Amino acid sequence: MPAPLSPRFVELAAATNFSFLAGASHPEEMAVRAAELGLAGLAVADRNTLAGVVRAHAAAKQAGLAFAVGCRLSFTDDTPDLIAWPTDRAAYGRLCRLLTAGNMRGAKADCRLLRTDLPAYAEGLVFAVLPGTAPDAAVADTAALLAQATAEPVRMVVTAAYGPADRRRQAGAARLAERLELPLLASLLPLYHAPERRILQDVLTAISAHVPVDA
Repeated sequence: MPAPLSPRFVELAAATNFSFLAGASHPEEMAVRAAELGLAGLAVADRNTLAGVVRAHAAAKQAGLAFAVGCRLSFTDDTPDLIAWPTDRAAYGRLCRLLTAGNMRGAKADCRLLRTDLPAYAEGLVFAVLPGTAPDAAVADTAALLAQATAEPVRMVVTAAYGPADRRRQAGAARLAERLELPLLASLLPLYHAPERRILQDVLTAISAHVPVDA
């Protein structure tokens, strides 16, 4: 009897260079690399924009890779960052309108989302909470709001930053998820497609933080 196949990983929260001063690879590069690594699928989730998903989808289709549309939502209040994936065309339209509402409040490239926006646009969207981007109380409030606003399950992302605090952070996220009864979702939250792109990503981070690269 042949050995059972190991489960294949799907990355559902990849950022590209459309995540301003964060992602360091083009959408096409992320899709091609995901296929080369043998991933079962990919979702691009750039910060407060859907601008990269068309190019990523085209590259994924050419590479024979399953693809999903996503978006990382960052808020101007104490709401934790969320990853949102639309389940159908109507939900995609609601996600677009949510981003439009945020963009109408701010200047160019300054999407200003609020937690109070979510109930009007959440239907048909699958959400995952990113712990550590807001206080635990705000995570709990947001999870409760989403549970009422959409029938889709809400999850909590766990990731590895490859630093000394990884195990402590992951254990804390797991405890919070258990208390809130949220299933865990693993993601690497990748910002680039190849190790050599790390230098560029460091420069982008330094520009965003207004500090020298060495700092």
